[in-house]
Amino acid sequence: MRHSLIELEAVLAIVRCGSFRAAALDLGMSTTAVSNAVGKLERELGVRLFNRTTRSVSLTYAGRIFVAQIKSALEDIRKAMNAARSQQETPSGTLRINAFATAAREIMVPLVLTYLQRYPQVHVDIVTEGRLIDVVAAGFDLGVRSADLVPSDAIAIPLGQTRRMAVAASPALFEDKPIPQAPQDLLIYPCVRVRLPNGALFRWRFEKDGEELQLAVEGPVTLDEASLARIAVTSGVGIGYFMETDVREDIASGRLIRILEDWTPPLAPLCLYYSNRRNSSAAFQAFIALARDFAAGRLT
Repeated sequence: MRHSLIELEAVLAIVRCGSFRAAALDLGMSTTAVSNAVGKLERELGVRLFNRTTRSVSLTYAGRIFVAQIKSALEDIRKAMNAARSQQETPSGTLRINAFATAAREIMVPLVLTYLQRYPQVHVDIVTEGRLIDVVAAGFDLGVRSADLVPSDAIAIPLGQTRRMAVAASPALFEDKPIPQAPQDLLIYPCVRVRLPNGALFRWRFEKDGEELQLAVEGPVTLDEASLARIAVTSGVGIGYFMETDVREDIASGRLIRILEDWTPPLAPLCLYYSNRRNSSAAFQAFIALARDFAAGRLT
């Protein structure tokens, strides 16, 4: 019996992603193609690998044994292919990066776009999400998080930029009310609330002279995306709590007024991180080298 790697990859992708549709998106294939690949493999093996319903998919007993045996073998094949790719003189292929959305915005122009201009044969695939994941297990080459969230066994490159939060609002909001001087003053104002990926409401965090404070604000709208919060705040809906880089231009232009600046001290620096890789691709090595130049201020 002859099997292609894509059939085996399809099985592992379904297990990893939890559905045929999600696996198809992960592999860059159609759902029909993934289903056909698995069906062909099941016919050749003579056993069902998955129990399928309209709402769920799960491994059969035979499927669990099969996946346990092929997983390490496929990983060995990937390592061999990566070792071969590492011999390339010209960076090419795909580089996958996982990051918080705010972190991705911070590195997009100075690092990622610079990289793409230098190495046009590389495709960069960036996935943004708020939850913490194991980037290696999820198939990513690199992760970008604040230093305090980087796994202890990872290799980290501090990107060196000073990062802070910013509390800001439209000037019109303070036409008939005083500007808040302390975090507690926010309780009498409408605020734009933020929902975290786990569904919990984010408590605004402040610190000054050793005093730390977390505040549960109230307001007319709750959002889970910074660009939507910025639209609401610049439109005068309420006060917002942002990464400074997301509203820096609005503050400089006067569209927003920054308040409580003395209550928002510097945050942990942003880090690019990855696992130890002996046979990394030329594309990966080039990105790491560029990141180190960026961190050292050597990019022009």
